[in-house]
Amino acid sequence: MEEITDGLWHWTARHPKIQMEVSSYFVPEHGLLLDPLVPPEGLARLEELGPPREVLLTNRHHWRDCGKLIERFGCTARAPRAGMHEFTDGQPVEPYDFGDTLLGGAVTVHEVGAICPDESALHIPSVSALAVADGVIHYGGLRFVPDDLMDDPEDTRVALKEAYARLAADLEFENLLTAHGVPIVGGAREELRDFATAASP
Repeated sequence: MEEITDGLWHWTARHPKIQMEVSSYFVPEHGLLLDPLVPPEGLARLEELGPPREVLLTNRHHWRDCGKLIERFGCTARAPRAGMHEFTDGQPVEPYDFGDTLLGGAVTVHEVGAICPDESALHIPSVSALAVADGVIHYGGLRFVPDDLMDDPEDTRVALKEAYARLAADLEFENLLTAHGVPIVGGAREELRDFATAASP
């Protein structure tokens, strides 16, 4: 685990289903976990920093280690309402809606859509961050997910560009928290805006 900016922690761990390293985040001030897997240092490290109280998923596919975290800390897990059909009775998740303000005003929910109906972006002003789901990834630069993960790649890329351009225009943030790939720390708003403007559809 690494504190990438004041009050914002990041780590990577291997996803048990896709067998790739993915990113998770923790904001101790709000007891907030984003798209979490258990960190390599274990649950005790989260307890030292937190403990966690809330888990927010940027889309329905990011349940990851929520079950372990709910069992250990009694966290409340929330996911986009449009994706609630994905969860079973054994996955206690509460819905949030686009436009919601969560955690007493600490997080606002914004719609991305395009790649799936529940694709969301979470704005967290206290750490100047925007957390995104699967529409954009960051491995040596911002890029779209592979075409085989899109139903209609050409139209999806156009719609994602429009969504990210809108978010970069409307919101203030310095850090972009990607679920796949490493975060962008500093200058992320401009980088996302440039990506949305320049990326070929």
